[in-house]
Amino acid sequence: MLSFLKDHPFPVEAWFENSLVLSFAFPKESLQPLIPECLQLDCFEDKWAFIAVAMVQTKNLRPKGFPEFMGNDFFLIGYRIFVKYTNNAGKRLRGLYILKSETDKQKMEWLGNLFTHYHYSTTDISLTVMGDIVEITSRKSAFRVVTDKSQGIISLPAGSPFRDWKEARRFAGPLPFTFSFKAETKEVLIIEGVRQHWEPQPVRVLSYDFSFFHQQNLQKAILANAFVVSDIPYSWKKGKIEKWLPLENHFREP
Repeated sequence: MLSFLKDHPFPVEAWFENSLVLSFAFPKESLQPLIPECLQLDCFEDKWAFIAVAMVQTKNLRPKGFPEFMGNDFFLIGYRIFVKYTNNAGKRLRGLYILKSETDKQKMEWLGNLFTHYHYSTTDISLTVMGDIVEITSRKSAFRVVTDKSQGIISLPAGSPFRDWKEARRFAGPLPFTFSFKAETKEVLIIEGVRQHWEPQPVRVLSYDFSFFHQQNLQKAILANAFVVSDIPYSWKKGKIEKWLPLENHFREP
């Protein structure tokens, strides 16, 4: 009866204190079964598809227009696939499809699952900073990532399919849109993010391990890039819903 609440019924805003996003490359055949029929994988060289692991420290997250003191501070982690969607006007949109979301507070799990389709769960998240070394870990979710935020020349991760950071930045989340799909009604929920002063900087990853990939039976994840941004405003518009039309039924823009 209240299922409409999950469709992002109002705009939301927050302050991103820090956002670390690691993108992992997989053969596109590995990720195809994980996305709904309305979406296409956003691939590089028609070979590689990508999962982004975003680890975001948010401050004052609240409905847009509410005063800051009514907001909440959460640590958010999202596992998202880079995808494309062709809307009913024939316009192709680049965005993300959420596989799983985690947070450090039960309040965010409850609110996130009430107002979104992002599959939130609560976990322990530990952040340790020692000089330029930053470690983010979770025992319950069995992940660990260690980065070095010192300045200097940063090379792409070994084995990355990208030739340079310019190519890599094209697959640095978040992207403008996030999509959910209601299979029973063939409806697509489109949520547009609004970002300001978004200038992701490459960061050196010293080590990482995410049990999520093993749980999804995804083998041989290749770290393709890692970017960080700090101290920026971010907001999400109210969700929009449209009936999904197979590609052959689209009216394409000239």
